[in-house]
Amino acid sequence: GTIPRRDKRKSRTSHDRQGLIASEFKKPKNPINEIRSSSWIYPTLVLCIYGFFSMMRPSEPFLTPYLTGPDKNLTIDEVTNQVFPVWTYSYLVLLFPVFLITDYLRYKPIISLQGLSFIITWLMLLFFQGVLAMQWMEFFYGMVTATEVAYYAYIYSVVSADHYQKVTSYCRSITLVSTTVAAVLGQLLVSLAELSYFYLNAISLASLSLAFLASFFLPMPKKSMFFHKNHILETPQGRMGQDTMSNECYCTKKLLYWSLWWALATAGYNQIVNYIQVLWDDKAPSQNYDIYNGAVEAAATFLITSMAVGYVKINWDLSGELALGIFSALDAGSLFLMHFTTNIWACYASYLVFKSCYMLLITISTFQIAVNLSMERYALMFGFNNFVALVIQTIITVVVVDSRGLGLKIVTQVNSIIHFTFTVWRIQLVIKSTPPSPLTVKGKNKLLPDVLNFDLHYVQGNKCYQTLYILRS
Repeated sequence: GTIPRRDKRKSRTSHDRQGLIASEFKKPKNPINEIRSSSWIYPTLVLCIYGFFSMMRPSEPFLTPYLTGPDKNLTIDEVTNQVFPVWTYSYLVLLFPVFLITDYLRYKPIISLQGLSFIITWLMLLFFQGVLAMQWMEFFYGMVTATEVAYYAYIYSVVSADHYQKVTSYCRSITLVSTTVAAVLGQLLVSLAELSYFYLNAISLASLSLAFLASFFLPMPKKSMFFHKNHILETPQGRMGQDTMSNECYCTKKLLYWSLWWALATAGYNQIVNYIQVLWDDKAPSQNYDIYNGAVEAAATFLITSMAVGYVKINWDLSGELALGIFSALDAGSLFLMHFTTNIWACYASYLVFKSCYMLLITISTFQIAVNLSMERYALMFGFNNFVALVIQTIITVVVVDSRGLGLKIVTQVNSIIHFTFTVWRIQLVIKSTPPSPLTVKGKNKLLPDVLNFDLHYVQGNKCYQTLYILRS
C-alpha cells in the first residue's frame, strides 16, 4: 500500500533532524575560527605579535660600538657627522607623503612596508661596508620611523570604540615589554656570554623577519580616518565638514603655545636620543671599557613615568605649568651633568633623568592639546606638530652636526642642546601667562576638567576619550 501523508511528513522531519544532528557532529568548532570571528581579538593579537618581534632588537643599544668596532671600522667622527644625520633627513622627506599614503592605503600595506624596511636596514647593517652603505642603511631606517604611524593607527580602524582602551593598552604595553626584554637580553649576551655585536644584529634580523611575516596575517581595514570615510564629522556642536577641521586645530593662543612647546621639546629629545651612544662612547670608549648601554635602556623603559600620570588626579590646568617648569629645569640640569662629567655612570644616570622627565612632560602637553580636539583634529595636529619638530631637528643637524655644517664634537653638541632647552623653558613661561580657553561640551560653555582621571561622559561626544586612552596606557 501507500504511506499516509501524515506519516510521510513525520518521516521527512525525522530524517531532517537526524541530518542536522549528523552535520553538527561532522563540523567541530575550530578555536582559530572563533578568534577570527571576534571583532577585536584577532587583529589585536596579530598586531601585538608584530609589535613584539619588531621591537625585539637586542643590538640597538650597541649600534655605535658596532659601527666603530672591528666589524665596520668607522671612526667616531664619520658616524657622528656623516652617517647618523642621514636618518633625520630621510625621516623628514618621507614623513609627510607616508602620512598621506598610510591613510589612503588603509594602514596594512604600510605596516608590511615597515617590516620590509626593517629587514633591508639590518641586512645592510650586517653585510655591507663603508660610509656610503651605512648612509643608505640610515635612509631605510628613516623609512622605518616614518611608517611607524601605521602601527599605532591601524587598530582603531578595525575595532569598535568600545575596545579602544583595551587594545591600546595591549599594543603599547607589548612594545615596552619587548624593548625591555631586548635590552636586557643584549646586555646579558654582551656582558656574560661575550657575544659579538654581529650576532646580536643577526638575532635582531631573525626577529624582524618574523614580524614581517606576521604583518601578512593582519586583516585589511575597511575604513581609515580621512580618505575612506564619510566627509561629514560629528562634533559636540553638530555636523562639520572636513574642510573646516584644520582651521580649528590652532584656534587659541594657549593651544598654539602648547603645540610649539611640544615641537621644540620633541626636537631636542630626538636629537639627544639619536646621539647619546656617541656621547657614551666619548666618555668611556667601548674598546677600553665594559659598556652597559642595554641595561641603561632597560632601566629607562621602567622609569617612563608617563604611564602613571593617567592614574594621578591632578588639575593640570593649574599644576601643568608648574610641572613643566620643574621638570624642564631637571632636564637642563641632567644635560649640564652629561656635558661636564667624565664619569660614565653619572652620564648614564643623567640620561635616565632626562628621558623620564621628557616622557612625563610630553604626556602633560599632549593631554593639554588633545583635550580640546576630536580624534580627527588631534591626528592632523599631531602629524603637523611632529613635522615641525622634525624640521627643527633637521635645522639643528645641518648647522651643528653635519660635516657640511659646523661638524661639532659630541660634547659641544650637547652644550648647544642645553641652550635649546632654555629656549623651550621660555616657551613654558609664555604658556603660563596665557589664560585657559573654555570648551563647549554638550551645548554648554564650561571648562573641561583638566584631570586625566575624569568622567568620560564629558568628552565622549567629541571622541577625545580615544586620545586619553592612548595617554593613560
